[in-house]
Amino acid sequence: MADGSSYTVQLFVYDLSKGLARQLSPMMLGKTVEGIWHTGIVAYGEEFFFGGGGVTSCYPGCTILGMPDSTVDLGNTEVPRDLFQEWLSSLGESTYRPEKYHLFEHNCNTFSSEVAQFLTGKKIPSYITDLPSEVLSTPFGQALRPLLDSITVTPSGNNGMNGYGQR
Repeated sequence: MADGSSYTVQLFVYDLSKGLARQLSPMMLGKTVEGIWHTGIVAYGEEFFFGGGGVTSCYPGCTILGMPDSTVDLGNTEVPRDLFQEWLSSLGESTYRPEKYHLFEHNCNTFSSEVAQFLTGKKIPSYITDLPSEVLSTPFGQALRPLLDSITVTPSGNNGMNGYGQR
């Protein structure tokens, strides 16, 4: 990069179950699941995420989920913001259009991992990306699959940003 700027990249991790997964999963799944994870990538002063509304951004921690339950430092990127915006725009028009969202196979965590890899060369932690297959490998997960397949998660931002990078 010509100007030598470096930007911090973080993963914001939210437990959609607010602790219930940890309490109920042993009874329901026969194993402990620590949380039902939603993630967003924080870079360039914004939090980027994917849900039923497509690719969206907001100020960090300003989705309807509030502040994250944990933060993972993914390192730094030297990818210029304008290049990232172009790349993100193309993703939003192709791979991550709203109708392509799927709770188990193509979700916020899939998006976060792809964005993290683009920016830092690292994927997000496997305990997050492996959760869907872990749940579906149980009899209860298989029984619930039709219901779970119909769920769309759309944690909108509440700060007036429209789309991403548009304050």
